[in-house]
Amino acid sequence: MGNFIGDAVKGSSYKNYPSPIAEGILLHRAIDHFTDNHPRIKETIQALRPHFGRYSGVVLDIYSDYLLAAHFNEFSDIPLKRFARQFYWTMIRNYRYLPGRIKRFMWHFILTNRLSKYATTDGILGSLQIMVSVHRIDISVPLAIEYLKSHEEELFNELFKPFFAELRSYCEEYLRTK
Repeated sequence: MGNFIGDAVKGSSYKNYPSPIAEGILLHRAIDHFTDNHPRIKETIQALRPHFGRYSGVVLDIYSDYLLAAHFNEFSDIPLKRFARQFYWTMIRNYRYLPGRIKRFMWHFILTNRLSKYATTDGILGSLQIMVSVHRIDISVPLAIEYLKSHEEELFNELFKPFFAELRSYCEEYLRTK
């Protein structure tokens, strides 16, 4: 859960959380640092810039959510549906620890089963539409979906799959040294 709320917890305020949640927040920060400095990620963001401008990183992040969810069985022994259900219960049980902005969208997130919807292009379309309307990011949602559909195999096999293997190793090492 700490990893999920990581973006909403700023500075040293992670210290105000129970240890397992604080550790998840710090893991989230480590993952962000690894991702932001990975050469292949930087290269892909640059390749997306002509299509999505300064929001190329956001689009790649959404594509990564989709690729992970759509191929979840390649990365986890737990089916996505069960993982999502377990995660939603974890959110509910730990509601008191959720930052305000997470509390505001939590029920919508759960009731629309966002985690499972990430596994479909329609679900990603919905996520992008939410980002455009709520966060006012200036991208063409139809173009983002069309780009994903036409480059999915390349994005998965040449970027996401090898990157995710490196990220898993990085996280295992990070957790081992903490």
